[in-house]
Amino acid sequence: MTLGKFKKNKQASKMSSTANDVSSVEKKEMSVGYQNYLRSIKVEKIKVLIMQLVLLVAILVLWEVLANKGVISTFLFSKPSEIYDLFMRYMENGKLWIHVKTSVYETMLGLIIGTVGGVLVAILLWASPRLSKVLDPFLVVLNALPKTALAPIVIVWVGANIKGIVVTAILISIVVTILSAYNYFINVDEEKIKMLKSFKATKLQILFKLILPANIGNLINIVKINIGMAWVGVIVGEFLVSRNGIGYLIVYGSQVFKLDIVMMGVFVLAVCAWVMYEIVNIIEKLYKNYR
Repeated sequence: MTLGKFKKNKQASKMSSTANDVSSVEKKEMSVGYQNYLRSIKVEKIKVLIMQLVLLVAILVLWEVLANKGVISTFLFSKPSEIYDLFMRYMENGKLWIHVKTSVYETMLGLIIGTVGGVLVAILLWASPRLSKVLDPFLVVLNALPKTALAPIVIVWVGANIKGIVVTAILISIVVTILSAYNYFINVDEEKIKMLKSFKATKLQILFKLILPANIGNLINIVKINIGMAWVGVIVGEFLVSRNGIGYLIVYGSQVFKLDIVMMGVFVLAVCAWVMYEIVNIIEKLYKNYR
């Protein structure tokens, strides 16, 4: 090997090692920047959580102070300390658990049946455009009707028991589920559907290979919406016929003019709905991480 070639090879090796060093530095800088970005997201979430807790505590403290000062009537609004004392008494004697378990069970039934049934009907409408055209005006009218106003009729038809309450919850959620899910299904990328059809894919294959996988996130959002819908149906049904449940507890408190019972029922209802919503959020995060 000549001296000139040796020098050229040495220079080339130096340049390659320098390029490798630069690329490694860039990667290190990118990783540090990405770590800072993730850290900023976590810090922002913590800040939001702290602000939410501070706001909640401030509302409760203001409520307690105004009630003690006589600015607001404790007969009409009660106060946090009395609600807490009542909550502890109901927890000690076990009555609260009976009401909570009854309402949660009814809500879960209404949520599952309403969501699954609505998605199945939406699949049928997607699979049969003619059927969707026939049923479209009926679904629009059903969606516009105040389902809570129909609850007494539904309970008379089905029965003044848990069946009537669950059916009320189903009716409130199922129409919204059908319309939302069907709208998601028909808005999947048409080019992808054409590509699958070009490979002789059947409707069943298109459904399970494209339509449903593309809408998992949307279906989870439907479940989130239906949590509130199902609770509305259950509470309305319990207002009318139940002897147990959070709705019954609220009605009983209003009938005997004990507003602390009413407010306790409202707080317990809010916590139950929030817990169910957070469970769905956790499932959604696990799904996104799995992907």
